[in-house]
Amino acid sequence: QVRLVESGGGLVQPGGSLRLSCAASGFIFSAHAIKWFRQAPGKERELVADIGVGGTTNYVDSVKGRFTILRDNDKRTVDLQMNSLKPEDTAVYYCNAFLYGVNYWGKGTLVTVSS
Repeated sequence: QVRLVESGGGLVQPGGSLRLSCAASGFIFSAHAIKWFRQAPGKERELVADIGVGGTTNYVDSVKGRFTILRDNDKRTVDLQMNSLKPEDTAVYYCNAFLYGVNYWGKGTLVTVSS
């Protein structure tokens, strides 16, 4: 079955960096776009970044220039490199794949940016 597993979250000071990873299984990874979402306390889930089959990327304005999304089709992973982190980046980060009309989600990984 489809499985998405996030890792790499944690506590980091403002200005610091973290690298999240999403490990995927159960589908033809190289044939699908993968997205990273986040949900902050009391807020709706928002799309942070996505990467297409050919490697094209998109970012929400608030993370442009700070976050980079990368995929490794051999390892079946999509990473989110997050630099210059801000307190407002604090959220649970989720990996997402939309496959044949169904949204699949991981369980999420918590990122806390605080001094």
